[in-house]
Amino acid sequence: MLQWSLCLHLLAFTMSLSSGAVSSPGSGRFCGLLCPLQSEAEQSVRPTESGRVIERQKDAQGRRVEIRRSAGKELLQNINDTSDRLLIKGAKIVNDDQSFSADIYMEDGLIKQIGENLIVPGGVKTIDAHGRMVMPGGIDVHTRFQMPDRGMTAADDFYQGTRAALAGGTTMIIDHVVAEPGTGLLAAFNQWREWADSKSCCDYSLHVDITEWHKGIQEEMETLVKDHGINSFLIYLAYKDVFQLTDSQVYEVFSTIRDLGAIAQVHAENGDIIAEEQRRILELGITGPEGHVLSRPEEVEAEAVNRSVTVANQTNCPLYITKVMSKSAADVIAQARKKGTVVYGEPITASLGTDGSHYWSKNWAKAAAYVTSPPLSPDPTTPDYLNSLLSCGDLQVTGSAHCTFNTAQRAVGKDDFTLIPEGTNGTEERMSIIWDKCVVTGKMDENQFVAVTSTNAAKIFNLYPRKGRIAVGSDADLVLWDPDITKIISAKSHNLAVEYNIFEGMEVRGAPLVVISQGKIVLEEGTLHATEGSGRYVARKPYPDYVYKRIKARSRLAELRGVPRGLYDGPVCEVSVTPKAVTPASSAKTSPAKQAGQPIRNLHQSGFSLSGAQIDDNIPRRNTQRIVAPPGGRANITSLG
Repeated sequence: MLQWSLCLHLLAFTMSLSSGAVSSPGSGRFCGLLCPLQSEAEQSVRPTESGRVIERQKDAQGRRVEIRRSAGKELLQNINDTSDRLLIKGAKIVNDDQSFSADIYMEDGLIKQIGENLIVPGGVKTIDAHGRMVMPGGIDVHTRFQMPDRGMTAADDFYQGTRAALAGGTTMIIDHVVAEPGTGLLAAFNQWREWADSKSCCDYSLHVDITEWHKGIQEEMETLVKDHGINSFLIYLAYKDVFQLTDSQVYEVFSTIRDLGAIAQVHAENGDIIAEEQRRILELGITGPEGHVLSRPEEVEAEAVNRSVTVANQTNCPLYITKVMSKSAADVIAQARKKGTVVYGEPITASLGTDGSHYWSKNWAKAAAYVTSPPLSPDPTTPDYLNSLLSCGDLQVTGSAHCTFNTAQRAVGKDDFTLIPEGTNGTEERMSIIWDKCVVTGKMDENQFVAVTSTNAAKIFNLYPRKGRIAVGSDADLVLWDPDITKIISAKSHNLAVEYNIFEGMEVRGAPLVVISQGKIVLEEGTLHATEGSGRYVARKPYPDYVYKRIKARSRLAELRGVPRGLYDGPVCEVSVTPKAVTPASSAKTSPAKQAGQPIRNLHQSGFSLSGAQIDDNIPRRNTQRIVAPPGGRANITSLG
């Protein structure tokens, strides 16, 4: 084997000499088997036939990132430029737990080798990172691309949305399936798959929202988990009379989710209070976007988060709060985690990067562009507070909740803020804003950045280590990150289909230089090479260890046991129970666990008679029993053995 290897090396070197690719013995440096590379000095001045420089990129300090085709074995195999073999040399690999220097070799969309002096085949496209950071591609855990709303559709569909995500360094998204009431979960799931499969430019997965509750929904949830790779479901405590579930229904849904090994997500706002506040504010004549935040005070978010934590604790179900927008809501999550609750918090790009002061803008279209629920907090110190909690681990993952509507679509609510379509942008800006607000300010390091933008999400939703890590066997979704690039966010340059960007004019530091998705370069030198429909659906198995190890331990400890005691045989006081005239209709109507209601008493039928007869005269009565130990007397009225 050693002789064969030496022969091959000799053959490659001889061919290099004959083609003039190697000008001196000093330039015969090898990146691996049959893959002679030029020295850095030669690369900068003389691209050759066998070591052709394809792209040169410069960062803010003028350092180059070179993407080129290496020579060697391709002369023997006649490999053309469509090869998906990719080598990153001189990378500083950044995972959530460590950083180290190494080369990375990718083939067939997977990471095949990590180390130094790798032996790789020819025909390899090589990226010289020159010590720049290479990290796992971002995972945006919350998007709503192509979202239908009252006959309209969100401006950014799966093509536009995933393209923007790639531009920002995100290589996977998890979108939300929203079934209209009366539409089955499976039918809605298949519709989302059809949309995403044909348009998505990067890998994707799906959450499924529960918008009503009955036995059929429970059966469809089981099918989605077992046959379609779904392990997360979202319920709403807001949107009364549309999506909102009652507390008893939430209890039943959480119990079902726990039994399926999935994760319960909650849109946390008190829908009953919001409905009353909306009515009151409209009656005051306030119809503009400011009415949206006035009708949704911070307390209604915090209360709903606390209620969700309570139900999750009672059902021993893992909880995930989406769109954490306020200080008080984040504090509830932090306190619950300190007490041991299995709960995760997801702030979004908007809540980390801006505030709700814009709702009072004189420009109606601008103010309306910020409408989302829960609303952005008017407190300007909120973003910094949420970034601090994200940095210290009290909040764990980040999404964008990207759901954009253009001004004409939002104008449906020009006379009534409750009709404004909700949602903001953020999938393209997410990673740069978090880097600027957290890493540049010293709140977190590069490894924590990888955790909150990629790895934690992969672990929670059972994508790890396929996603969220640079390791042999992981998907080749990588980002070559430049911490020194400075850019100004603007609607004029973003990759979205809307006129407004809620981060307009914000200067951020840190951005991707090169983005690799499925082993292919999709972003280089600011140019996108996204392919519509190339994204793959990624199924997720239930019972992620990162979440369910603690849930299973609690299940073993939380078994309820009664107290063994003797039978009570003492006197029992007689009471008369009058059933309520009205019983809640929701539990019998929409709950899988239907229970027969008690008969309702006819209040028009009197039990009084002038003859002295009573309606219950036919019921035999017990003889009078004397109480031996009246109140205040002996402590025990009978022996319990």
